[in-house]
Amino acid sequence: MFVLELTYTAPLDAVDAVLGAHVAWLDEQYARGVFLASGRKNPRDGGVILAVAEDRARIEEITAGDPFVTAGVCAYRVTEFVATKTAPELARYQEPAG
Repeated sequence: MFVLELTYTAPLDAVDAVLGAHVAWLDEQYARGVFLASGRKNPRDGGVILAVAEDRARIEEITAGDPFVTAGVCAYRVTEFVATKTAPELARYQEPAG
């Protein structure tokens, strides 16, 4: 499982100019089963996405296609973790401890 932290690297008006394309891209990733949750940080200086994929390379490939990235308005920090405990709704993503 991955935590994707977005940090805006441009003023909010530049971010907002690409927001529609970013939301459409998010919708695609939800439809593919990659993204589990997402939203803005507070204060609004970026966002956070909870994601699943076969490996880090795949996540990096996916994030490189984010319109925010291609427009140069955000940078990603990718943190991989082993979900050994989850809410019942996320149980299928649990991994054994160890």
